[in-house]
Amino acid sequence: MRNVTALTQRELAANFLSPVAYIVAAVFLVAVGYLFMTNTLVEDAEASIRPMLNSMAWLLVFAIPLLTMRVLADEFASGTIETLMTAPVTDVEVVVGKYLGVLVFYLALLAATLIHVILLFSYGANDIGLVVYGYVGMILIGSLYVSVGVFASALTRHQLIAAILGMGVLSVFTLVVDAFATWGGGTWRIVLSYVNILHQFEDFSKGIFDTKALAFFVTGTLFFLFLAVKVMESKRWR
Repeated sequence: MRNVTALTQRELAANFLSPVAYIVAAVFLVAVGYLFMTNTLVEDAEASIRPMLNSMAWLLVFAIPLLTMRVLADEFASGTIETLMTAPVTDVEVVVGKYLGVLVFYLALLAATLIHVILLFSYGANDIGLVVYGYVGMILIGSLYVSVGVFASALTRHQLIAAILGMGVLSVFTLVVDAFATWGGGTWRIVLSYVNILHQFEDFSKGIFDTKALAFFVTGTLFFLFLAVKVMESKRWR
């Protein structure tokens, strides 16, 4: 646990000192603010946080891979991965430490969006359950996205390629499966709907705690972290 904590602190410090992380955070927050003003604070529209949550889930498909692209790819490119591999830390500790470092940064970014919640409640919204469960869903979806990004970063030494791979995987489980689900029917549609990340997030955005969706996000996060560890192990023995 001590090694994981040290690696998490190291990764978190790297994020808070990274110009790219600040640029991504700034663009994300500006986009969320714009969508909040145009989709939520509209005259005669329902005072609900749900449109903003759905917009954030879409934006994160592209934002989080940019935050995670350097976590392992940069270690491979700079050669510092050799130091990590010879240090008394396991591949699991490295992956988990990197993952937690980005996740904490994401949680700080998510906390910054609470200003919109405060503003919405000042205009008369009163559904605290929707806000709580909606943000629980945002934590779960962000956790899954970060694990996918860490896995993508473990595959290459090039940060841009890692970002593209991460966006590609997330796009498959959001945009692509959604498009294919509309063409099919029956069992095909049910299967594609189950693996659709945004579909699993829908109940949380409605203020409903869905245990099946919880299991999906937790399982998906662990699965991609497992894949990242296996990639690290394979590179250790090359």
